[in-house]
Amino acid sequence: MIIIAITGALYCFAPELQDLTQGYRTVQERKDEFLPPSRLQKLAENQLHGKSPQRIYYGSKTQAVVVWFSKKEAFDSSIFINPYSGQVLKVRDNDKDFFTVVLKLHRTLLIPYGHEVIRWSTVFFLMIMVSGIILWWPKNNHRAKAGFIVNWRASPKRLNYDLHRVLGFYASWIVIFTALTGLMFAFENFAGLIYKLTGVEYSVIQSKPPLSDANANVYETTPPIDLVWKSIRADLDGKYATALFVLPSTKDGAILLRANPDREKLHKTDFRYFDQFTAKEITGAYVWGSYKDARTAADHIKRMNYDVHTGAIFGLPGRIALFFAALIVASLPITGFCFWWAKYRKRQRRWRRFGKIR
Repeated sequence: MIIIAITGALYCFAPELQDLTQGYRTVQERKDEFLPPSRLQKLAENQLHGKSPQRIYYGSKTQAVVVWFSKKEAFDSSIFINPYSGQVLKVRDNDKDFFTVVLKLHRTLLIPYGHEVIRWSTVFFLMIMVSGIILWWPKNNHRAKAGFIVNWRASPKRLNYDLHRVLGFYASWIVIFTALTGLMFAFENFAGLIYKLTGVEYSVIQSKPPLSDANANVYETTPPIDLVWKSIRADLDGKYATALFVLPSTKDGAILLRANPDREKLHKTDFRYFDQFTAKEITGAYVWGSYKDARTAADHIKRMNYDVHTGAIFGLPGRIALFFAALIVASLPITGFCFWWAKYRKRQRRWRRFGKIR
């Protein structure tokens, strides 16, 4: 839990820290048009011969385009390209990137079966938080005040107890939602239970994304992905702030466009599918669909899950609150162990005295 909490706290400000420490992410704004996806794809493929990209990300007019290559347990790379000139700014091995490693630590601890360890650690941690709130709850008004204030002038033993009890209480009301949303990522059945508790199912019901028509007659010479780009390019100056192309992973797969009107939050993202042969949009609320397709409480809970998990749902104040709550969580196993160790040693001394008396 210490590792999960510290990596989570660091990742709260990953966007700002990345912009601050990774200069290759920014470019000088120009009046020129961005290069189309097919051109950027070729430029990236020339850097990593024999490998195919999975995603192409367009950001603001001062951001580099990111082309992402990944194959499980084989390679994980990102190529940053100037969207105006096509200049390759950085070929990055993500396995050596600090923030990528932080995220992988948070998700898997970088060990075999680490994802399972994280899942069940979160379950037990949620149980500890709930039981901790019950133990904290004052039995009378006289003790209630002590549950809200840390006595900084107390003895080290008492101060450790107050730090665990009081700070843990304040942090739990934030972190409990982080733990719940984390479990919704980890356990599909748990997510289904949460949706059912809202009293409704999701309206976005298709379980699989659509497929492209492999038998379609194609007359265009322009690459289909560029036609998709051309159709949504004008929206990037108004409706959308970012555009992420997820390239087809199968011969009949569709091009997925994840277009987001908000740079800091993800829940309003439109998930639009296009035929990879004809570039025609495939309508329907597949998997996620467009934001306008989200009609029920379950739809919105599903969409907001990541933003709640990271605190981004409340903007910068939410991320700051989660940052400090995560640091408190990282301290709880330490203060809890110190409290237990003191009680353990006290019991040992009692048993020794008892043995001498006998």
